[in-house]
Amino acid sequence: MNERDALLTTAVRAIETVDGDRESWTDEDRSWSTRAAAEAVGEGATPTVFVACRARFAVDRLRPRDPGFVRIVDGLLWRSWIGALLMILSFAAGLLIDRIGSGQSINLLAPPVLGLLTWNLAVYLLILVSSLRRGNKASSEPGPLRRLVVGGLLGSGRRLRQRGVAMPAAVLPKLLSDWSQIAAALYAARVARLLHFSAALLATGIISGLYLRGLAFEYRAGWESTFLDAEAVHRLLSVLLAPGLWFTGSVLPDVDGLAAIRFGVLPATENAAPWLHLLAATLFIVVIVPRLVLGTASALLERRRSARLLGDFTNPYYQRLLHGYHAGPVHLSVIPYSYHPAAATMTGLRRLLGRVFGDNAQLDWATPVSYGEEEALTAASQTDSRGPRVALFSLVATPERETQGAFIRAVRTLAGAGPVLVLVDEAPWHARFDPDPRRLEQRRAAWRAELTDLAELGLIPVFLDLAQPDLSAAQDDIERRLEGSA
Repeated sequence: MNERDALLTTAVRAIETVDGDRESWTDEDRSWSTRAAAEAVGEGATPTVFVACRARFAVDRLRPRDPGFVRIVDGLLWRSWIGALLMILSFAAGLLIDRIGSGQSINLLAPPVLGLLTWNLAVYLLILVSSLRRGNKASSEPGPLRRLVVGGLLGSGRRLRQRGVAMPAAVLPKLLSDWSQIAAALYAARVARLLHFSAALLATGIISGLYLRGLAFEYRAGWESTFLDAEAVHRLLSVLLAPGLWFTGSVLPDVDGLAAIRFGVLPATENAAPWLHLLAATLFIVVIVPRLVLGTASALLERRRSARLLGDFTNPYYQRLLHGYHAGPVHLSVIPYSYHPAAATMTGLRRLLGRVFGDNAQLDWATPVSYGEEEALTAASQTDSRGPRVALFSLVATPERETQGAFIRAVRTLAGAGPVLVLVDEAPWHARFDPDPRRLEQRRAAWRAELTDLAELGLIPVFLDLAQPDLSAAQDDIERRLEGSA
C-alpha cells in the first residue's frame, strides 16, 4: 500500500474505531463504503487493494461533509517540494559561504572546508558505530538527529488547526498517533535521503563558489594558528587532504614550504589555485561521493517502504472488513425463545450485530420457539443460514436449566461448528420494573447460576438492553464471548 492510501486507511480506521456512537460516520456510510469498494475492485482482489479502495471511497464521501478533517488528513501527506527546497537552499548556502579567510586570502585551516570535512568524517564514524551496535536494525532505527527531524515532521500535524472539524475530538489524536507509528520508518529513510543529498549539495556549492570567485579574484593561500606550528599543520593537512592528494596525484609541500606561506611571514603566501584544486578534490572524495551513495541507498529504501506501508491486516478491524469482502455478508440466525421482540429490540440487535460481524451482516429472524418446545428446534424448522446462531431471551423469563439451558444446547447442535451467541434482552425488564440496580443484578446472577454448566462451552450470556444498547460496550462484550464459543 502506497503512502497516500495508507494515510487514508489510517484516517478511516481512526474514525470507525473512535466514533463509537456512529454519529459523524454512520452505519449506512460504512456499509456503502464496503459495497462500493467491493464492486470497484471485483472478486479476487488482494486485501491491500480492497482496503485502500474502501478508504478512498470513504474519504471522498466524507469530504463535503467534514472538509476541515479532510484538510488535516491531506496536510499529513508528504510534500515533495519540501525536499527540493531544502536541497536548493543547501546548494545556495554553500555557494554563498565566503568566510574561508579574510579579504582575498584563503586560510587553509579555516572553515568551511576543513570544518565540513571533519563533520562528515564524524557522521560516517557515527553511522559505522551505530550499524555495528544495532546490527540488522540499523536501517529501521534512526539516530538522534534523524529522530528529531522525523518527530518534527510527523508532529507538525499536531499543530494543525481544528477549526471546522466535525469529527469527535478523540479522532484526531488517534489518527496522529497511529500515523506516527506507521510512517516512522518511512520518514527515517526520507530524512536520511534529504540529509545526505543536502550535505552533498552543500559541498558542491562550496566548491562552485570557490571557483566562481577565483575567476574574478586572485586568492592567496596561507595559514595561521595560535597553537599549531608548521610541523603540526603539515601532519594535520596530510591526514585531512590525503584523499585529494591521492585523487589529483599532488604532493603536499614539506614543513619548510608550509612555514613559508604562514601569514605574516615573508614572502607572504602563494597563489591559491593548487590548493583550491586540492580542497575541491578532497571534498569530492570525502563528502560528495559518499553522500550521494548513502542518499541513493536511502532513496531506494524510502521507495520500498513507501510502497509497503500497512501490509499487516491481522487486526480485528481489518478482519471484519475483509470477511465481508472475501466470504460475502455474514448471515446470522436469530432464534428467540419464548419471546417476541419489539421493533426497537430488533433494530438495536441489527445495529449491534452489524458492528460485530461487519456492515453487511444479514439477520434472519427465525420463528420464536415456545416455552417447553426446545426439542422441536431442527434445521428444517428454522433458517437455512450457515452463519452464527443467536439464542435470544428476555430477562423477564425465569431461567431454568431444563428449558433455557436445553434450548441453548439445541441451538449449539444446530450450529455445528459455527459460533453461538447467547443474548439476554433487558428491555422488557426495564419496561416492567423500577430501575433498581440491585434487583437487576440479582436477576442476572440467577441466569448465570442456572446456565453455569454451559460456561465451559463458552456459552456465557450477554446482558444488554437492546432497545437502548450501549453499542461500544456491548460490542466488546460480545467479541469476548465469541472467542470462547464453540
